[in-house]
Amino acid sequence: MVANPQFNFMAPQEYLEWEPTQEIRYEYIDGEVFAMTGGTKPHNRIAGNLYTALDSYLAEKGCEVYIADVKVQVSPAGPYNYPDLVVTCDSRDRDSNQFVQYPCLIVEVLSPSTEAYDRGSNFTRYRRLNTLQEYVLIQSDQVGVECFRRNEQGLWVLYPYEAGETLTLESVGFSLPVEALYRQVRFDSKEHET
Repeated sequence: MVANPQFNFMAPQEYLEWEPTQEIRYEYIDGEVFAMTGGTKPHNRIAGNLYTALDSYLAEKGCEVYIADVKVQVSPAGPYNYPDLVVTCDSRDRDSNQFVQYPCLIVEVLSPSTEAYDRGSNFTRYRRLNTLQEYVLIQSDQVGVECFRRNEQGLWVLYPYEAGETLTLESVGFSLPVEALYRQVRFDSKEHET
């Protein structure tokens, strides 16, 4: 994300009217807009692999899955974020073509420039969504998945997954081998030399 110096402050409604007229996507956080930057091939492939598997699985279950270009509204005042993947099974989300308000699952594919944000303030904001049951972080420079799942007491519990394991997404009743997330992903060889 890159802050847009063109604006000092923007009201939520101004953002919602302005952003669809732009050539690139912008997130909205605390009155500021942030340009969304492109990702890497591994980032794109991982998100695409998960989207394809989930879309096929959820087709008959009354849930909708969106990738990259659909924003999530945490509250009417914002923030408005573009997660890498979002699933909603809430019929109230069918009333809006602009954003998702009631997600049960949000996935972020991590990159070096956004990892701290996705683990920190992004997750903090998403936790305000009462319908959110799982928040998943997927490594894009090595194999590794972290699934944060809200338990019955409302606490977030970490479930890590590695190669050879099966990722379980309880929010939608879905399982997928971790290797399937990384199908056709090639990591930078310099990062993996010993």
